[in-house]
Amino acid sequence: MEENKNSVIKSAMSYGLLLGLFWAFKYVFFILGYTSSSFFLLFHQALAPVTLILAYIFTRRYRMDIGGKISFFHAWQFGILLYLFAGIIVSLEQFVFYRFLAPPDFIANSLQATVKMLKQADLGPKMVETIERMDVPTPISMAMMGILNNTFYGIIFSIPVAALLCRNNATGNINENNHLEN
Repeated sequence: MEENKNSVIKSAMSYGLLLGLFWAFKYVFFILGYTSSSFFLLFHQALAPVTLILAYIFTRRYRMDIGGKISFFHAWQFGILLYLFAGIIVSLEQFVFYRFLAPPDFIANSLQATVKMLKQADLGPKMVETIERMDVPTPISMAMMGILNNTFYGIIFSIPVAALLCRNNATGNINENNHLEN
């Protein structure tokens, strides 16, 4: 099966837009979580698993768009791009939040809270000292870190999705040559 790189990118952008819009909706609960912990609970416990389900559904739909068969690497590549493009969409909302909606010292306070938590966890003085010396990230750097984090999650979480979807090709096997003949 020959891979059409333009098709992968175009489809990942289209489905990534949908996933990114879901993440933008989900991010509202993250923002509201600072007013009520029940929103944080909803953000992490209820909406986060939906991302995995949507990634599976979008990758499965992409498999059908390209003819019903997909290799592991092709599905994994699509999943990584899916998370990348969704991360770009939600990063716009993250930038607006950190730049215009959050209090001016929000990022600095979050960094200090992280340092305090790491000290309580006895993580190690060098690690804590390194984090204490860090410059406070800017809103744009927070948005860029969000894109990188989401892409990293795509690398990890697309592995089981790709394995499931190449396993469920028309033959039912990971290796398309291993099928039973009557």
